[in-house]
Amino acid sequence: MKEHLMTEIMQGMLPFLDNAQMAHLQTVLTRCLIDKEIIDCPRTSDPMDTVTNDELISMFIAAKKVEGCSEKTIRYYQTTLRKVLDSLENHVTHITTDDLRKYLSDYQEKHQCSKANIDNIRRILSSFFAWLEEENYILKSPVRRIHKIKTAKVVKETYTDEALEQMRDNCTNIRDLAMIDLLASTGMRVGELVRLNRADIDFESRECVVLGKGSKERPVYFDARTKIHLKNYLDSRSDDNPALFVSLLNPHHRLQISGVEIRLRNMGRMLGIPKVHPHKFRRTLATKAIDKGMPIEQVQQLLGHSKIDTTMEYAMVDQNNVKISHRRYIA
Repeated sequence: MKEHLMTEIMQGMLPFLDNAQMAHLQTVLTRCLIDKEIIDCPRTSDPMDTVTNDELISMFIAAKKVEGCSEKTIRYYQTTLRKVLDSLENHVTHITTDDLRKYLSDYQEKHQCSKANIDNIRRILSSFFAWLEEENYILKSPVRRIHKIKTAKVVKETYTDEALEQMRDNCTNIRDLAMIDLLASTGMRVGELVRLNRADIDFESRECVVLGKGSKERPVYFDARTKIHLKNYLDSRSDDNPALFVSLLNPHHRLQISGVEIRLRNMGRMLGIPKVHPHKFRRTLATKAIDKGMPIEQVQQLLGHSKIDTTMEYAMVDQNNVKISHRRYIA
């Protein structure tokens, strides 16, 4: 109770005192209240409470939009924060570390979700409460003492050369062949693939510029085989849609992410190849590039990662090469 009272007093004084004065106020409050009994009485409304949780979420989301977060990320932030605050039924200025710990624990138990999912929620809460702290709405983020949740490292699969050739050989139309080749040789995201237009392709240099996360542009490069199949596909089209990849049937709309995913998933089932997904091409490219000696910084640029740690998570060391190296250097 005393700690809660001290926190409220300090939050109320936060806009008017600097760090040194706040530290002195905390010392004085601790000394004065050490032998005092605190009785909880009905309280009047706090002026800080006049800014509702919804208004604070809206301001935070506006800040994230200015930072260049994608619409998908914005929606995820918004939905997650509303769920948490609606569940806690308390104003953000009165939410404690214990409240958030209990929410995360209860959420995991109720939904039986992975630790990675829970850590995603923790990261969103951390970002939100850190922003509240920076904007002087709270004294200290209650998420500071909730540390990163350790998750089991799962070795994610990549495509074998045989699987890639199987998919190429069993394409029933030239569009799917060009699409698979482009994903495999560039390592681009599926969202980047479906946003491409015909005019974006430079066949002479065998490259194109994609619009990645955070609206960042970067060049990606494709091989000679992809160039041939892509040209054949475009030459075969009779529509005037500027999109690089369109639906097979009239009126030939731009191909969407779900369309690519469904097409590849069905192909995987037909061929007996497990977990066929557009993102797996990206992971396969990263693994092969690093395995063949490409500097990790260049792989990072190729994939469009802002942090090199993300690139390291994508890339999986080829165990056959580990075995060969063991025999060469140790055995």
